[in-house]
Amino acid sequence: MGQEESHNEEMDLAQIQELCIVFMKECPSGALHLHEFKRIFGVPSTSAEESLYIETIFRSFDTNKDNTLDFLEYVAALHLILRGNLEDRLKWSFKMYDKDGNGKLDRHEVKRIIRIIHKLNSRRSDGHMSPSEICDRIFELVDQNKDGQITLSEFMEGAQKDEWVMKMLKLDVNATGWVIQNCGKLP
Repeated sequence: MGQEESHNEEMDLAQIQELCIVFMKECPSGALHLHEFKRIFGVPSTSAEESLYIETIFRSFDTNKDNTLDFLEYVAALHLILRGNLEDRLKWSFKMYDKDGNGKLDRHEVKRIIRIIHKLNSRRSDGHMSPSEICDRIFELVDQNKDGQITLSEFMEGAQKDEWVMKMLKLDVNATGWVIQNCGKLP
């Protein structure tokens, strides 16, 4: 499969600079809180799925776990989502799935994210499999030693060997397109 481009659209430098200006305007203290992150990216409070997804994204980029994103965490997040290579995006996806941070994915963690993505992206051409069926198939194809947990190396290898697994694990819900679309809604 190689290093295929996973983005439908590229953000240009002006759009990235605009997002950075918004950060400075919205967060003069240099700390971006979850509610501000949701507001910047236009996540409606009425959408439980989008809210949970953006919270998971926010937590994955809060590297020092202080419940805020500083400017460097924010820029790193934008770079990864908008311009990151396949390997870095897969590592980030693994981190998003790994809710307890133990370096291994269990069925509960995988099913949790699959449910969110499934609700957000009902257009998926997965034969209308349920989140449980998707989770079972992922474990069948990726959990090489059948211990009920997926390690980072199993995750990376499984995603790169099988196109369907890649599609499911990569968390590709068109983050670039979503950021570009919401960039125009910024205050």
